[in-house]
Amino acid sequence: MATIACEHLTMYIVVRKDLSKTLKWPTGSVMAQACHAATAVLQTTRNESNTMKYVEDYERMHKVVLETKNDETLKNLAESLKTHNIPLYQWVEQPENIPTALATAPIPERSPEVKDLFKKYCSLYR
Repeated sequence: MATIACEHLTMYIVVRKDLSKTLKWPTGSVMAQACHAATAVLQTTRNESNTMKYVEDYERMHKVVLETKNDETLKNLAESLKTHNIPLYQWVEQPENIPTALATAPIPERSPEVKDLFKKYCSLYR
C-alpha cells in the first residue's frame, strides 16, 4: 500500500505563554494543554480530507508549536483563523474554564495568509 506524503500538511499548535510565566503552571501541564488541543482537532475534523491524509502518514506528521502572550492574543488568533476558514479546536481547561491552547486541523504549511496570522500573534514556543 502506498503512503500518502504529508510533507505539505502541518498542524499548528498554540499555547499561552502566561500559563507558565505568570500563572506558574508546570511545564508538563502546559504540554498537556497542547496535546489536548491537538487530539481534539483531529477528532473533530476526522472526516476532512486533509486530516485523513495527515493521520494516514502518521510517521511523517509535521507540527509547529507556537506560543502566544495570553488569553486575549489566543482569542484574537482564533477569531482571525476562523475568518480565514481554518478549522481549529480551542481547548478550554475544566473545571477552571480557562482557554489554554488551540490547534489547527492539518493545513498546507505554505499558506501565506496563515503564516501572516501566526506571525502577528505568535512566536515559536520556548
